[in-house]
Amino acid sequence: MMSRSYTNLFELASGEAPLPSSGFSRAAKKLSRVATVPGVLSELDDEGFSSDAPSSICQERMIIVGNQLPLWVHKGPDGSWNFGWDEDSLLLQLRDGLGEDVEITYVGCLREEIDPKDQDDVAQRLLEKFNCVPAFIPPDLFSKYYHGFCKQHLWPVFHYMLPLSPDLGGRFDRSLWQAYVSVNKIFADKVMEVISPDNDFVWVHDYHLMVLPTFLRKRFNRVKLGFFLHSPFPSSEIYRTLPVRDDLLRALLNSDLIGFHTFDYARHFLACCSRMLGLSYQSKRGYIGLEYYGRTVSIKILPVGIHLKQLRKVLDLPETESKVAELRDQFRGRTVLLGVDDMDIFKGISLKLLAFENLLMQHPDKRGKVVLVQVANPARGRGRDVLEVQSETHTTRERINKKFGQPGYEPVILIDSPLQFYERIAYYVISECCLVTAVRDGMNLIPYEYVISRQGNDKLNEALGVNPAIPKKSMLVVSEFIGCSPSLSGAIRVNPWNIDAVAEAMDSALGFAEPEKQMRHEKHYRYVSTHDVAYWARSFWQDLERSCRDHVRRRCWGIGFGLGFRVVALDPNFRKLSTEHIVSAYKRTKKRAILLDYDGTMTLQNSISTGPSSEVIRTVNSLCRDPKNVVFVVSGKDRATLTKWFSSCDELGVAAEHGYFLKESKNSEWETCIAVPNFYWKQIAEPVMKLYTETTDGSAIEAKESGLVWNYQYADPDFGSCQAKELLDHLESVLANEPVTVKSGHNIVEVKPQGINKGLVADRLLTTMKQRGMLPDFVLCIGDDKSDEDMFEAITRAVSGPALSPVAEIFACTVGRKPSKARYFLEDTTEILRMLQGLSAASEMHSLKNVSKNFQKVVIE
Repeated sequence: MMSRSYTNLFELASGEAPLPSSGFSRAAKKLSRVATVPGVLSELDDEGFSSDAPSSICQERMIIVGNQLPLWVHKGPDGSWNFGWDEDSLLLQLRDGLGEDVEITYVGCLREEIDPKDQDDVAQRLLEKFNCVPAFIPPDLFSKYYHGFCKQHLWPVFHYMLPLSPDLGGRFDRSLWQAYVSVNKIFADKVMEVISPDNDFVWVHDYHLMVLPTFLRKRFNRVKLGFFLHSPFPSSEIYRTLPVRDDLLRALLNSDLIGFHTFDYARHFLACCSRMLGLSYQSKRGYIGLEYYGRTVSIKILPVGIHLKQLRKVLDLPETESKVAELRDQFRGRTVLLGVDDMDIFKGISLKLLAFENLLMQHPDKRGKVVLVQVANPARGRGRDVLEVQSETHTTRERINKKFGQPGYEPVILIDSPLQFYERIAYYVISECCLVTAVRDGMNLIPYEYVISRQGNDKLNEALGVNPAIPKKSMLVVSEFIGCSPSLSGAIRVNPWNIDAVAEAMDSALGFAEPEKQMRHEKHYRYVSTHDVAYWARSFWQDLERSCRDHVRRRCWGIGFGLGFRVVALDPNFRKLSTEHIVSAYKRTKKRAILLDYDGTMTLQNSISTGPSSEVIRTVNSLCRDPKNVVFVVSGKDRATLTKWFSSCDELGVAAEHGYFLKESKNSEWETCIAVPNFYWKQIAEPVMKLYTETTDGSAIEAKESGLVWNYQYADPDFGSCQAKELLDHLESVLANEPVTVKSGHNIVEVKPQGINKGLVADRLLTTMKQRGMLPDFVLCIGDDKSDEDMFEAITRAVSGPALSPVAEIFACTVGRKPSKARYFLEDTTEILRMLQGLSAASEMHSLKNVSKNFQKVVIE
């Protein structure tokens, strides 16, 4: 198995680093399953590889990738390594929801450093016995990746902590980012060793591996890939401070399904995609999706659950029963409030202690009767902030105990040594209320474990001396900033920063009547027991299958370099327009119709110089001079602007304002495609638009002869979009009985007479040519946005009608690879102009040949 890491990080960041081959050829022979591609993976070039190779393996398999493998590791006295399943690992527990017929392979790191000389043997043992593929990361690289970038940059920012000073998380360090990318690439290599891309699904977990989807998508364009983020996703105002924000977003969008615990996290992610990448999402039949270069990236919102079987198994242990009896005697006559948290800066332990101190101050009757047991698990990170939290927690506990303690009564009991799982369960069982007051946490399953533990069983009822016929009860005080909060509707939600409110919540939880506590417990128990980890995994698996269903029906192209790589997925019949092909058809035909959009087709959208270049004018004039051609420019611009721009094009037809105005040549008069008696409705629509313009900074009204456009291109993206929806509803309401259409487009809301669209120009042109005895045998239509789709639809519809020659050559072409009704595409305006110049050159060549023939005829005569 490979164990070598990448050293050339500049190659790596560009996505062009070769796969390491050291040790691979030997280990590859031992693998039970490898990628079904001829040859050795290390010999395959990233750019030239296609994932269309047939696979001989049909069984479904899930490759689960996480930072750590779900294994415990122990080195024996003789130096041998021992391994076993870690029953507490979420990655192991989720297999209960995938079904017995799904093979599961794990990819991740081990918790212990393995000597390089032992790595191949250990890797083979783990693959054969546990179906696990270890990623061996050199210690210095792992430290930069995990303790560096993950814990110093991603973790703080995702928990709303900005590096405002070197002491708060540290400044951005490019070398740590390169280490992060490097480790993600090593993980990708490990997945590539065992994946069968046509059959396998890949499920990547958490923020440690956020750029992994890009490396996998680059190698296998149709890889079936899901990603679940187990931490919060911050608001766009926080996330945008990350220097590598776009790289991370684009990497995640190379997944097919992205999962979040709560709608808030998903909403923040979607807002970031909107503000930083200009992507908008749609909700259809209950599913949220982002259109990303022809691929639909689905968004999944579902909080993870607990492993019920494991928890109930621990509840049945004799050790648990014994511990419960011990704690019952220890706290006899007292009410226990319980907190279970990691010792880190985001769990709010000190705030909880201050709130408990406030409770004892405001309610003297609670002194001597109420005890707060705070279990402080060892911190997962390290650094000065952890030491400060530990110091503050111990100092606060000592002060409270000194202030309110009595002989035989210690108000705060702090347990900062690791507990066995059964011991923690015992504390749940004897506690009247559980307090989870983290200032920020991705999910937190402590409340779920508490609810199930309070339900208990017959043995525990006996140990507690509780009548099993009496309904169980439990109370929860939870922070509104943790992921499980929305799912616990019966909990008392608090702002952990408001110490007085948390103290009041503690008092309320203890003071509720027994039926109220029982009802809240029953509500929580019903939810937690039905939404366990198996339910969560099964739901994600089903949505991932749904999201990948149309992979085989799409044509895929990889574009971009490095972490900017993405895949364009399009209809199989959609292909790039070959200049040689269209020029050949152009030469064969004699009656040609050419329809050209302007903005985004012959000039760049939103370009500072909006008028046509001399090169464009020269090319258009050349096409117009060919007597076999009828050329039209079809634009949304007003007729005065188009007249000015194309004044030197005598034979050019022009359609303005999306086809409302039309003239066949420079000397023709402007006509209207549709008769509109009057525009009195503008007097209704314009005041409404002005209202929204005044309240939306960066918006403006564009008044046209045929309609009104509200443009919010320079407004705040979220606010502008929100205002646009409101304006659309408002206009549809006040104009419901008017002969107009209200439409929303890219950063616009437009009101125009019914029936006006660019398809009218295409229909009219083809009909007019037929009436004049010029039945078109060649049609070229080029456009770049939604308004041009009407033209594509019109000429496609005309194929089966009398307006075209039965042998007509049809070329509907859009700009850029994107979903379209057009059959062809060209990459950009440069390619469009080059293709049009190819056509004009063919016309000029034909004209020269005719002149030469006529000259020869005159000489002979």
